[in-house]
Amino acid sequence: MKYWNETYECMKRSDLERIQLERLQATVNHVYKNVPFYRTKMQQAGLSPADIRTLDDLEKLPFTTKQDLRDNYPFGLFAVPQSEVVRIHASSGTTGKPIVVGYTKKDIDAWSELTARCLVAAGADRNSVVQISYGYGLFTGGLGLHYGVERLGATVVPMSAGNTKKQLMLMKDFGTTLLACTPSYALYLAEEMEHSGIRPEDLRLRYGIFGAEPWTEGMRRKIEERLGIRATDIYGLSEVMGPGVSIECEQQDGLHIFEDHFIPEIIDPSTGARQDYGTTGELVFTSLTKEAFPVIRYRTRDLTNLNNKPCACGRTHVRMNRIMGRSDDMLIIRGVNVFPTQVESVLTRYSDVEPQYLLVVDRIGNLDVLEVQIEMSQKLFSDEVRRIEEVRRKIGSDLESVLGLGVNLKLVEPKSIERSQGKAKRVIDNRKYD
Repeated sequence: MKYWNETYECMKRSDLERIQLERLQATVNHVYKNVPFYRTKMQQAGLSPADIRTLDDLEKLPFTTKQDLRDNYPFGLFAVPQSEVVRIHASSGTTGKPIVVGYTKKDIDAWSELTARCLVAAGADRNSVVQISYGYGLFTGGLGLHYGVERLGATVVPMSAGNTKKQLMLMKDFGTTLLACTPSYALYLAEEMEHSGIRPEDLRLRYGIFGAEPWTEGMRRKIEERLGIRATDIYGLSEVMGPGVSIECEQQDGLHIFEDHFIPEIIDPSTGARQDYGTTGELVFTSLTKEAFPVIRYRTRDLTNLNNKPCACGRTHVRMNRIMGRSDDMLIIRGVNVFPTQVESVLTRYSDVEPQYLLVVDRIGNLDVLEVQIEMSQKLFSDEVRRIEEVRRKIGSDLESVLGLGVNLKLVEPKSIERSQGKAKRVIDNRKYD
């Protein structure tokens, strides 16, 4: 099985663009009628849905940003009544408030279709046993792929993240053939396999789908060598759909974006000007089929470029390069979005510490580790050790609650974190992937 839906995945560009225009016009009409935010933005730009006559007219529409999603928390950007929303997911925000997205039944069906396409591109078929080791719950990774496995007709093992020894036991006992998780966790599983004396040939594992954090070709090589699999890069984000926006094919030469459901653009992050194919810039998406939570020209802040050259696999959808970085200050740690301002929001609750902090990210034993350094007040620094430890525990608990991630919290001496005359340096990322 090479394709899940050959009709759409290998469609002629002229036919694909015709479908894109029809769906774009329908989406613009949908949001103009049902989402006051979009209607106001279009009116301010002097636009009406009738002005979108060609695909090039997309450029006339205003951008949507993460701040817009925060400002309309929780359901202000939903385009259908609450009674039609069958599921809600959410991702991290900068102040503890998540970015909330909704799905109708039709949205879930489309999402399942897209993740089924991804699974087949990665090597799965109806005889596959797919172990999903992404987190379930509000995070889109677990359930997004789960429904795709069921749509494919394969066997799903909904393991979720963590519990590494059990992961390996089930992988061996259930005959897992495809693993889905973050690339860093895949390497950690490989390391634990070696410690446990489990060889790749002891497993039926052949394929992997890895995403939710940046990784490189060097890391891919390590995963493939140590697990004995073909490692495939997948991309998605909750605001646009979740996993299933794009994936590599067997060529491993860029991720095909499913353009019958999403229109990608590359813009200059400073000016917003649209860029040509091959030029690196910020990735922007417009959804074409979503009912509950459509997005118009959503600025992802992810930096990449687009390739419209024909692919040897036969798919005609454009490809995006690996994510090369971000145009904002967000970190991705073990699949979780972390913003420095989240840390700041916790610090301001405590008089025992100063609003001076540093995030130090390292890769230890193939897993990302976040150390948060916070300056003590002079009063706390002069206090007894028991009092300092009590404050550290309280702040650490609050940080883990807000970030959704375990951290190593270190209270440091007053004035020990370097000051800056300009923009404060809040992050040191020591991760190496090669």
